[in-house]
Amino acid sequence: MSVEKFDLQRVHEKFTESLTADDDVYVDQYLEAFKELYKFFQLMGTVFGFVSSDVKEKVEILEKLRAKENAESFVTIRTMMEYERDSNLLNKKDYVSGSRTLLRLHRGLDFIQEFLKRVGELEGDVKTNAVCQAAYNDTLAQFHPWLIRKGANMAMYALPTRDQLLDRVCVDVSVAMKMLPEMLSVTRGVYDRTQDLYTKYDLHGLP
Repeated sequence: MSVEKFDLQRVHEKFTESLTADDDVYVDQYLEAFKELYKFFQLMGTVFGFVSSDVKEKVEILEKLRAKENAESFVTIRTMMEYERDSNLLNKKDYVSGSRTLLRLHRGLDFIQEFLKRVGELEGDVKTNAVCQAAYNDTLAQFHPWLIRKGANMAMYALPTRDQLLDRVCVDVSVAMKMLPEMLSVTRGVYDRTQDLYTKYDLHGLP
């Protein structure tokens, strides 16, 4: 079964919709943007296997929290953090924390936006493996054990040129290249807000 192509415009739209007026982030729209990014990881095949399975699992966990009776506690990232903190759920043994789960997506977002930013700066016929390795080593690698880091860096050697990569994953390459700076700008805004919230509630170290 072929995977649906990655729509950069949808990521841009959903992340834009996720930004609240009071420096918070709506969880539903954040997850919709991530489901689109998941297509990108899938289309990249085994190279991003270490990310894609994790992304799918984490999105599903957060969607389940949004479907429970107390769904209003998980409307935004801030309400989720405050609810889990005030209910003493963050370190509860048999509870799957939304704040901890989203932290894994948040770290993945740092990697993917850094990778796409560097891809956008390449000429069309230049291979993308070096920028992917650099983006990974500057972001997500610091949270991975040595074995995963080694495997990820090895897999990235197989990455194609910029044009081949975009052709493989994007609905329309020329539209994607035009849209990329705007999409990266809003993605950075979402990332920075989320980062600030994790800092404010002192949750960067969730196990």
